[in-house]
Amino acid sequence: MDLYDNLKRGERGAWISIFTYIALAVMKLIVGTLTGSEALRADGLNNTTDVVVSVAVLIGLKISRKPPDQNHHYGHMRAESIATLIAAFIMTVVAIQVLVQAGSVLLEGGAAEPPTILAGWVAILSAGIMFVVYRYNLNLSKSINSSSLFAAAQDNRADALVSIGASIGIFGSIAGFSWLDPLAAFIVGAIILKTAITIFKDAIHTLTDGFDRGEVDTITESIHDIPGIRSIQDIKGRSHGNIIFIDLTITVDPNLNVIESHDITEKIEQKVKQNHPYCQVHVHIEPDL
Repeated sequence: MDLYDNLKRGERGAWISIFTYIALAVMKLIVGTLTGSEALRADGLNNTTDVVVSVAVLIGLKISRKPPDQNHHYGHMRAESIATLIAAFIMTVVAIQVLVQAGSVLLEGGAAEPPTILAGWVAILSAGIMFVVYRYNLNLSKSINSSSLFAAAQDNRADALVSIGASIGIFGSIAGFSWLDPLAAFIVGAIILKTAITIFKDAIHTLTDGFDRGEVDTITESIHDIPGIRSIQDIKGRSHGNIIFIDLTITVDPNLNVIESHDITEKIEQKVKQNHPYCQVHVHIEPDL
């Protein structure tokens, strides 16, 4: 399947997240208001913020599909990483908001009036729906190697946990333990913040040309026995969205002609692409003197 077809498949996952978040946000805000559940209303507001995250991912995927042009010789793939970064920032803001609000209520001793049981069942239903969306986007992100869709999947999982936390708080409040509502919300806020930090670090790693040392070692091991290679002098890698760029410097017999040297580079490219199909390999050849 073509690289740009994969990005289009990724957009499908972003659209599913957007429509799901809109539906759940409307349901939670209405039910939360009618039942008097602060936790469910906060969860609904959280989902409205998630719509913004999903739109950022969608925009990143659409921009990534643009082919190379005069000003972007390597294409626009890093738009995915930028979208991932935006998603991490929004998740951080939501996490801090949840932590501050839950902390203040916890210090006050809990909510004054418990909500009705309908709010708890809505929260559980929401968690189940979000977990299904999370699994779909996670599998799709691995299939197309999309960092921004992977970030969206992590956000989906965090939202499922938010809803579970909300349901625990709601049922706990109904049972008479008013402090469970803010405590559960505070724990969920910490989980969201941890997820946001992880996503932020991964995005920064990619944008600053970070590359997994283990991947470099794997690629080196896979090509070192190709006939004609005397030594591997240098190997570097970097990621642009779901494309990997590998730069290699090898030494060969100085008596080889251009065609023979070119055949070696072709074998290297074929070998690398066996495990990394969306990989661009640039090989620099030097004589082994």
